[in-house]
Amino acid sequence: MSPVKYNFIFLYLIPLLLFFSCQKKEKTYIETVALNDVQLTKAKPGDWRYSRDEPFQTFEDFQKLDKIKPEPGKNTIYLQPIGEFNELQKKEIERTRDYLSTYFQLSTKVLPVLPNTIFPKMARRIFKDGQEQILAGYVLENILIKRKPKDGVVLMGITEKDLFPRPEWNYVFGQASYKDGVGVTSMYRFSNGNLSESNFNESLERLIKISSHEIGHMFGISHCLNANCVMNGTNSLSETDFHFARACSLCQQKLNSTLRYDQKKRLTALKHFFEKQHLNAELSRTEQDLNLLK
Repeated sequence: MSPVKYNFIFLYLIPLLLFFSCQKKEKTYIETVALNDVQLTKAKPGDWRYSRDEPFQTFEDFQKLDKIKPEPGKNTIYLQPIGEFNELQKKEIERTRDYLSTYFQLSTKVLPVLPNTIFPKMARRIFKDGQEQILAGYVLENILIKRKPKDGVVLMGITEKDLFPRPEWNYVFGQASYKDGVGVTSMYRFSNGNLSESNFNESLERLIKISSHEIGHMFGISHCLNANCVMNGTNSLSETDFHFARACSLCQQKLNSTLRYDQKKRLTALKHFFEKQHLNAELSRTEQDLNLLK
């Protein structure tokens, strides 16, 4: 080939190379919503992170775990109410079902209520404040594991009684056996044992945070050290209230790698839930994520 032809080809290629080099690589969904992650504040005495040195779980760490995951014929989340629930408490459980179905993008069903008589005397105690408490481990091992439906990937118990994990502990919001895919949480502390119309939304927000947190653990996600996130560890109601119901970008990446849902469809459904329930702070955060995707 003559030098003239070589020059012609070279001059032709330069604009093409410049064109492709100037094209920005399109950001992934996770890279996009990461812009809305809020950095964790320094832990204070009494906070979960203050006295614990937990390892940071990377996405690669998460992928290596042997964890439960939905599969054909075993892909439903079940809620098991245990206790004597009034109409407002029943409404809170139904709203929680709606939320978990949206958050995890999995079919979520409420099982028939079990009575408090299912708890034997050895699994009960009267706390110093006067309320009856139930041993959380008994609920997991002697009730939930034995009753988990065959098509259930997760079974989450919800009690109206307060819970305690062992004699030396005052109380616990929830407890789970991650390898068995069962957990339990109590509604009691979320409304100080007295759910009303005035504190309904506050109690509901706490319940959806704790239940989605525990189920997130069942799917292999450790306590989050990446950003303010529903998967942050919590020691108190004030710490629970401070944490977002929103999963940070890293925890969303972990969750979606297992559940494989449509990210934008999920965000849109979450927006509708928060809008309907007037949970305005979470609605705003969801809208901010959606705005980044436009």
